[in-house]
Amino acid sequence: MDECQAQSFGTPPLAYTAVMASVIAFMDDLMFLSRVREAARALGLEVRGARTLSQLQEACSPPPRVVLMDLDSPRLPAAEALAALRADPGLAEVPVVGFFSHVHGERARAAQAAGCTRVLARSAFVQRLPELLGAPGTADPTPGGET
Repeated sequence: MDECQAQSFGTPPLAYTAVMASVIAFMDDLMFLSRVREAARALGLEVRGARTLSQLQEACSPPPRVVLMDLDSPRLPAAEALAALRADPGLAEVPVVGFFSHVHGERARAAQAAGCTRVLARSAFVQRLPELLGAPGTADPTPGGET
């Protein structure tokens, strides 16, 4: 299959994918992950998903432009993952944007204390997704948290 055929099926040519910046999505909600991937694709970004600490560490090589982290999932070790990212000298400065259900404000405070760069309620996260991904003309994904 040549590059033109690959593009017609929605698959970017290999040379293009090699230079795409990456976003790591540490989440297990596949519908939500699909939404993040769609927004990222529109900006020319690749999203790599991770659902375990070892998958996250593997996905972060090379370091991504941002890590998006679900702080609510009982199946994800978000606190451990955040601690591991902040302890790794090569990843300590990577912005981490956490999202949570608005009824779990204590998770937001704990995530900020653990080093989450920005923390948003899930609804605000969805509204600001292009900004969080670093779309041109939007704010940098690294400003302080919001609850």
